[in-house]
Amino acid sequence: MTEKIIKDIDRLKKEKKAVILVHNYQIPEVQDIADYLGDSLELSLIASKTNAKIIVFCGVDFMAETAAIVCPGKKVLSPDINAGCPMADMVRPEELRELKNKHPEAVVVCYVNTSADVKAESDICCTSANSVKIVNSISPDKEIIFIPDKCLADYTARKTQRKLIIWDGYCHVHLKITVEDIMRQRQKYPGSVSIVHPECTPQVIDVADEVGSTSGMIKFARETKAQKIIIGTEIGIIYRLKKENPHKEFYPASDKAVCLDMKLATLEKILWSLENEKSEVKIEEGIRKKAFSSVKRMLETN
Repeated sequence: MTEKIIKDIDRLKKEKKAVILVHNYQIPEVQDIADYLGDSLELSLIASKTNAKIIVFCGVDFMAETAAIVCPGKKVLSPDINAGCPMADMVRPEELRELKNKHPEAVVVCYVNTSADVKAESDICCTSANSVKIVNSISPDKEIIFIPDKCLADYTARKTQRKLIIWDGYCHVHLKITVEDIMRQRQKYPGSVSIVHPECTPQVIDVADEVGSTSGMIKFARETKAQKIIIGTEIGIIYRLKKENPHKEFYPASDKAVCLDMKLATLEKILWSLENEKSEVKIEEGIRKKAFSSVKRMLETN
């Protein structure tokens, strides 16, 4: 049955000139059929350059929206429209406008984990892979509002030595990873090294050996001489790490670091989305144009 679904997906991709973009946290069988597998920044760049007529985005809603923002002439499909991001829901455009009114000269740096409406109220987007570079690109005499992840904001502030106006948002998955988790895994796997995502708490970041986005983790795993690596992010990435580095061992910092929204896409749902094209991500053009400005600035800075 699975083989038939994959054959049908491949056939429809060719017929409809479609491409499948898959985030590193997706389930193994979805990762295996990806045309492109990556993190938010990598997939945003690919979406902005692809010649495909249809983009099937296997991630969560803000990722598919970002693809729709940068590809107005293409059809973006989400295999499951219920795949959301609790962090993105922690900031609404009207709340951001209130903060902007209190700091009218501030530059709003918006983590890509936000809705199109919020991106439209922002000046420049960033991802966990480029937040330091984005903040460093802003004039030192400017105030900076950083939304919505307070942990990424703290990490970025420390790396750039900039004082940021920080929103009180967070990733519930990365907050499940604790200092005790890192210490326990180190004891369990002597000689291991740890790398954690910048959405983790400052305390976890301080005890880790390395910090990196998911693309940073992929690179670190490939280049490190260490044979045992503790991974402090959503556990879905470990499938890719093991596949690409079969002679190394990878251990989740915490088995609790699971994003259920990232597990909603399945082969069946991908096939259905290609067949009926009903799960299209649509953004009102006025919002799209404003949001595009902040995403475009990020892509140009990168």
